[in-house]
Amino acid sequence: MPQANPQHVVLIAGGAVAGSEAAFQFAQRGILCIVLEQNDRPYGKIEDGLPRWHVNLRLQEEKKIDDKLSHPLVHFVPRTKLSRDLSLEEVLVWGLSAVVLALGAWRDRPLPLPGVDQFVGRGFYYQNPLVYWFNHYPEAGYQGPTVELEDGAIVIGGGLASLDVVKILMLEAVARALAARGHSLALYELERRGIQKVLSELDLSLAGLGLKGCTLIYRRRVEDMPLAEIPEDATPEQTEKTRATRRRLLRTFAEKYLFSFQDQRVPVGYLADGDRLAGLTLAATEVKDGRAVTRSGTEQSAPSRMVVSSIGSIPEPIPGVEMRGEMYRIKDRGTGEVEGLNGVFAVGNAVTGKGNILASLKHGRVVSQHMLEHYLLGTASGYEEVLADAATEAREKVGAVADRLAGQARLPGERVTGILDRVKSLQDRVGYPGDYRQWIDRVRLPQV
Repeated sequence: MPQANPQHVVLIAGGAVAGSEAAFQFAQRGILCIVLEQNDRPYGKIEDGLPRWHVNLRLQEEKKIDDKLSHPLVHFVPRTKLSRDLSLEEVLVWGLSAVVLALGAWRDRPLPLPGVDQFVGRGFYYQNPLVYWFNHYPEAGYQGPTVELEDGAIVIGGGLASLDVVKILMLEAVARALAARGHSLALYELERRGIQKVLSELDLSLAGLGLKGCTLIYRRRVEDMPLAEIPEDATPEQTEKTRATRRRLLRTFAEKYLFSFQDQRVPVGYLADGDRLAGLTLAATEVKDGRAVTRSGTEQSAPSRMVVSSIGSIPEPIPGVEMRGEMYRIKDRGTGEVEGLNGVFAVGNAVTGKGNILASLKHGRVVSQHMLEHYLLGTASGYEEVLADAATEAREKVGAVADRLAGQARLPGERVTGILDRVKSLQDRVGYPGDYRQWIDRVRLPQV
């Protein structure tokens, strides 16, 4: 390879919404970018965490990512995960201008119930593998996580992502029960029109299908669910109005998809049947000083052959990166610079700690009541704002990082050439042809 011109080179770990936006913003400023992506495709939660009924939104967002990563100054490296295939320590030896962590929040927050993880895959599931399974199991040759669906499931959650989990379980159960009775109805149609309406038109009910449906358990009150944001400095009347909206939204959603809801309940133990989870022990809670506190003497058994934990997602720890609780330890919020690592920055959910719709509260942007209502009623995805906001957050941080790089000397051409040689070696290792469009056309999933 001929020696490159002196220039800045930034490595970005993660190629989804935040990572692709970061790469594009750097490239627009003439900065060479290397994007490490652990998967074949750089779509992240758009492909694996956004339920598959959001077809149009997924295609729209994937196209945006493709357009950004096909920039000539972006060098894409698929099937390469930081801390698995390449350590941060190794990367820092390259002598890059900067490293940006755009890895998202992929790890489920553990359910704080000691011993329950022994039942994972045997009656107990976490949200992220379940949604991944739902999105991909119809694909030919699927070999990912498996899920044994059971009627009467319990979902532990309360955020908007847990409503997606409830919806998945109800749609799957009802679609299968209808198919067994000779009613051919696409799951997408059932999602769009709503379970209650479809069953009513067929003169059927959940009980008539032999189903109980699932139950969502929430540790606070229904009016505390984050389904509509209470404005800052709200009057008592405004606060009560928002809480009433939350109650109404959940009631409408439950009526449309026919699930049950119990608030002020928290799991304090589990029931086992051999090596399988057989249910939970639930206790009542009360809200004191803004916290849900368990009430002693209120424990009750809740038998169930399936329990799903949907209490949030957190970033995977990276050796060498300090953590503050569940998030990366950030020194400078303006740039996202990581504590103790000069020139290493983080963007996205690893900084905000919000891996779902509520991330759109970032920078004062609030999901409107109208958007939430339409999200819950199925007529809008509700995800447009969070995806747009993830890109906005990345754009702002990249601008601050680029401003800092502008005051630094460019890397000498010899070093740039050495970095690009390393990148070419990584690309060759996974069979990447060097052209993003050619690669993505090869690995793109067929439409199911």
